[in-house]
Amino acid sequence: MSLRSALVWLVSGLVGSGSAAAQTDRTVIGRLAVETFARGLDHPWGLAFLPDGRLLVTERPGRMRLVDRAGRLSAPIAGVPKVFATGQGGLLDVALDREFARNDTIYFCYAEPAEGGGRTSMARARLMAEAQPRLEDLTVIFRQQGPLSRSNHWGCRIVQMPDGTLFLTTGDHFTFRDEAQNLGNHLGKIIRIRPDGSAPPDNPFIGRAGARPEIWSFGHRNAQGAAINPASEKYWIHEHGARGGDEINIPQAGKNYGWPVITWGVDYSGAKIGIGTHKAGMEQPIYYWNPSIAPSGMAFYTGDLFPGWRGNLFVGALAGRMLVRLELDGEKVVREERLLRELGERIRDVRSGPDGALWLLTDSGNGHILRVKPAR
Repeated sequence: MSLRSALVWLVSGLVGSGSAAAQTDRTVIGRLAVETFARGLDHPWGLAFLPDGRLLVTERPGRMRLVDRAGRLSAPIAGVPKVFATGQGGLLDVALDREFARNDTIYFCYAEPAEGGGRTSMARARLMAEAQPRLEDLTVIFRQQGPLSRSNHWGCRIVQMPDGTLFLTTGDHFTFRDEAQNLGNHLGKIIRIRPDGSAPPDNPFIGRAGARPEIWSFGHRNAQGAAINPASEKYWIHEHGARGGDEINIPQAGKNYGWPVITWGVDYSGAKIGIGTHKAGMEQPIYYWNPSIAPSGMAFYTGDLFPGWRGNLFVGALAGRMLVRLELDGEKVVREERLLRELGERIRDVRSGPDGALWLLTDSGNGHILRVKPAR
């Protein structure tokens, strides 16, 4: 976004903050002010900022909406495909193409119904953000191959890299965790494709017999947070453990991240998973939580409202019901601070907004979009 566009966004956003929702529903927690920008969303999952100041948000049951600068929700956007809205499945993440201002292109991922269950899929479409918003020219560019899920562990975070390639996280479908080690399918993998759905020729398993060419890395459980570190332009993710063992990783081409052979957690019953915490040829996380916080959403802070936090990593927590701030020294986490526990909200997504605020989605049947700013 250009400086001029960012200023337009900021000014229009400040105008929008005069709406009743933002003006009357404001909570101060320590040094932070939390404003309810919008409410009434059914399990919102993914959030993106349009150049004109509106927001694009997904709801897990299968709806996508625009939110105007006053926090008002549009009617559901037409043209969204049917989703497998069962358990953790449904309409999940959304991202704008880097050339959105020119081509109106968005990407979104979802649990796509199939006979006997569902699979993680990603589609490309043009967003016609007019009086009656709709999707046009929709094309499914990726369909997860492997055993189907009946309810859980879809992954489904999207990141577009500076070279235009798309990273997509996928889950192990919960009951098929051993498949995260099987290169013959897409369960428990990081996927890297081009916008047309083809595998880039420098992907690590191109030409390898029995391996899917879209795979970037493997041995992941259920990654629901992903972001580009602006300091290095590297791709970071976090993923859920079971009871403990939530991890932050920096996936590298062709590397094995261990699940379910190694983990820092135990199963929900308390039973041991795999062989322990280490094995030769399997990567260690750069950070992990034990006990689990159930991380979801992930953003590096790039704004100016919190200058001391610039470059920090923010992670939402579902079971932990908080926002986690991580201070970094290069690729090492040196300090953790737990914020907004007083809200008691499951934080589904975290974004660093063009207005300098932190934007959050809360995971409930009456989900909110929250804007976090300094309390001054």
